[in-house]
Amino acid sequence: MRNRYIEAFEKAQIGERVRPLFSAGDTIRMGIRIKEGEKTRIQTFEGVCISKRGAGANKTFTVRKIGANNIGVERIFPLYAEALETIDVVRRGRVRRAKLYYQRNLRGKAARIKEIRVPKAAE
Repeated sequence: MRNRYIEAFEKAQIGERVRPLFSAGDTIRMGIRIKEGEKTRIQTFEGVCISKRGAGANKTFTVRKIGANNIGVERIFPLYAEALETIDVVRRGRVRRAKLYYQRNLRGKAARIKEIRVPKAAE
């Protein structure tokens, strides 16, 4: 049972923000607002969602991509962060786990995730 004041505060934090539905195994592309001095720009980060956790305004997700020199890069984002400009689902992955931490030990073709083909009319 949660405190009604905390629930009201979380609703105010979330506001009218609408986020797409995605789960572990999906490849997502985020536009992150970065402030450098007086200027702001949007930088994209694309990778596989390997986990989601939390509830309400505390919900976070972890995205993993392979960066330069085949080094894995993981970032944890709050779902309702101010800095997240956009979230786009690029591919839907077919996985049988809620947390894909085993992906950290896989390289190359072994790390592939099967794609769920969604008909264009259903989107």
